[in-house]
Amino acid sequence: MKPSNEGVPPAATAGGAAAVTAPAAPGRGRGARERLTPPSWLALLFLLPALLLLGFLVVYPIVYSVIRSFFDASGGSFVGFDNYTGVFQGHDDLVAVRNTVVWVVVAPTLVTIIGLFFAVLTERIRWATAFKLVVFMPMAISFLASGVIFRLVYQQDPDQGVANAALVAIHDTFKSGTTYPGAGPRTGGDQPVHEQGGAVLGSAPVQAGQTALMPLVKVKPEYLPKDAKPAAQPPAAKAGQVTGAVWFDFTKGGGGEPNKPNAGESGLPGVKVEAVRGGKVVASATTGEDGTFTLKKVSGAVTVRLPKSNFTASYGGAEWLGSTLITPAIIGSYLWVWSGFAMVLIAAGLAAIPRDALEAARVDGATEWQVFRRVTIPLLAPVLMVVLVTLVINVLKVFDLVFIIGGGDPNANVLALEMWTKSFGGGNDPGAGSAIAVLLFLLVLPAMLFNIRRLRQERK
Repeated sequence: MKPSNEGVPPAATAGGAAAVTAPAAPGRGRGARERLTPPSWLALLFLLPALLLLGFLVVYPIVYSVIRSFFDASGGSFVGFDNYTGVFQGHDDLVAVRNTVVWVVVAPTLVTIIGLFFAVLTERIRWATAFKLVVFMPMAISFLASGVIFRLVYQQDPDQGVANAALVAIHDTFKSGTTYPGAGPRTGGDQPVHEQGGAVLGSAPVQAGQTALMPLVKVKPEYLPKDAKPAAQPPAAKAGQVTGAVWFDFTKGGGGEPNKPNAGESGLPGVKVEAVRGGKVVASATTGEDGTFTLKKVSGAVTVRLPKSNFTASYGGAEWLGSTLITPAIIGSYLWVWSGFAMVLIAAGLAAIPRDALEAARVDGATEWQVFRRVTIPLLAPVLMVVLVTLVINVLKVFDLVFIIGGGDPNANVLALEMWTKSFGGGNDPGAGSAIAVLLFLLVLPAMLFNIRRLRQERK
């Protein structure tokens, strides 16, 4: 008969004393693990200085600006949404809104395209690292310094402004000529030449085989070419020719006979001369270094004419800082600064593209353009979108370049600059400035949220 197990605890069954559950080792339970985690109040204590600084520098200004935007300039009267509606009223405010729209549409798109071009280019050229360094270098310069640089680049005088110096050089390569702005004939009395519609004409017709003297006065010394020689008597005309001279009819120190080339008087080279009959040009020539000219293949009586183009100002380049081009000019400086930023981010995206996909497309017979358009661009789309949205956020806040290059010109105004002008730059209306600041914050906020969402999706 087997002994009964009735009344024996379960822990004392098979196995005897060895089967009894051992007590838990001290310091290894759940409570011990919880004690290793610092309490929440301690973490909050360490975060408190940063939270206070963040609240003082970010949260408080935002809340105060929102409240201040509903009051007038003095801050004593509640005006509701008048400051917000005022942003879209008045010439200067509307120009700022228009320019901001132009900036948002044009600048980020161009910077992204240029950055993409540079990023693709650096994969196909030698010395890619040096090229990236040169393109990215403007990012190391402050916007203030960049604005000063381009303020000098866009100077109207070609001797000072690099942009106009280049334009003038290109223009003169294809269309050269010397002009004498302000020059003209003497007035009063019986003069051999007279002015008509801006041109200078001989007072009497000349026949083939004769000479025509075309004296001019009021020639400014700075317009005299360095290759100008002393005025000379024109050579004797042959059959079928009309010779003549164009010179500065002024003798330093006085003296000399009027309307005749005298010693000490300067010839005017580069002047275009035409022979006109019945309103049509039958022959033309250009004066030499001593001012003489020869009109060939002339028959009958003609009128010698110096066209109006001889007396208009020479091409001096574009008016970059004028009312028409000032915004595109400032956007050009923005491209110079930010193209390197876009290039670096897009180049990183290109490096992450699997080469197998590109090689597979080439094996299937795709051209390089098809590979770029149908494989590279779709794979780069997330990176391009992040770059584009980041630049949109930056453009909405652009201030430095517009303030320095624009020099206070209302035609270059943008919302960020208008906000500063109304609040601190002499407008004396913090309410209107706060309203513009709140609008800019509301415009930037969706772009920021979009960027954050994209980054989280890429991490997942």
